[in-house]
Amino acid sequence: MSLKRKHLLGLEGVSKEEIFEIFEAAQSMKEILQRPIKKVPTLQGVTIANLFFENSTRTRLSFDLAARRLSADVINFTSSGSSISKGETLKDTARNIEAMKIDAVVVRHHASGVPKFLSEVLKSNIINAGDGAHEHPTQGLLDIFTLKEKFGEIKGLRVCLIGDIAHSRVARSNIEGLKTLGAEISICGPATLLPREIESLGVKIFYNLDEALKNADAINVLRIQQERMESERFPTLREYQHLFGITNERLTKLNKKIIVLHPGPINRDVEISADVADGEHSLILDQVENGVAIRMAVLFLICTNKQN
Repeated sequence: MSLKRKHLLGLEGVSKEEIFEIFEAAQSMKEILQRPIKKVPTLQGVTIANLFFENSTRTRLSFDLAARRLSADVINFTSSGSSISKGETLKDTARNIEAMKIDAVVVRHHASGVPKFLSEVLKSNIINAGDGAHEHPTQGLLDIFTLKEKFGEIKGLRVCLIGDIAHSRVARSNIEGLKTLGAEISICGPATLLPREIESLGVKIFYNLDEALKNADAINVLRIQQERMESERFPTLREYQHLFGITNERLTKLNKKIIVLHPGPINRDVEISADVADGEHSLILDQVENGVAIRMAVLFLICTNKQN
């Protein structure tokens, strides 16, 4: 197995066949992760640089662990305390790191388009670990993989993304991947947190959460990204929680079991209550487990592509 692409910059343009190829590989990786010795020599001799210019816990640790489970050598870079703080350009930093004979770069950056830029100035394979409000492809893949495990089929599945869509790279990757696999996608949130061009992506828009929940089999709850907001988008967090927070009371009224995802980090009792996050509806920890398997699959398929 190998992807017929040198980089994974986003899920836009990634075919159904490629997504299923990643899922097939991820299933094999999950089997490896169940073994007493959770390590294989598949990428022995390959060096992967994790370039994180933005704070991260799950994604950074997940990529690091995924690479090590495949026996790759790993370099972890953070911009804090690096030459970036001394005025060095992104291009120079990346090219100097590549000169140390690395094979692949996993990059997270607050500016949209950085992974694409690096793909044009470096020879290494580039994997996008989140760029601005653009895309977060491996998060999208692990979310959809988690849904596929639960429901067996994505085509026709009704999935609603709820919350801060405007600032969410996770939302964009979920929409692109789900659309490719034939899901029915809707979004819900305050009008101030929905991007103007969102209808062009072929999604249904709800402004009333209870109506959105009635029309969904699964929901993906997104946090309020206040660090990306230049101005207030709603009066108070308390009002947001009242209108758009996912609570057990709301879910109980549905008279059906709805599956709850959340890419993290969670703002408990804001976009989702603690009892829902830890309850029977939640697949949040399944997402975290699947994140390692999906990232192992992507690293394996990208780094072993002989056409690279």
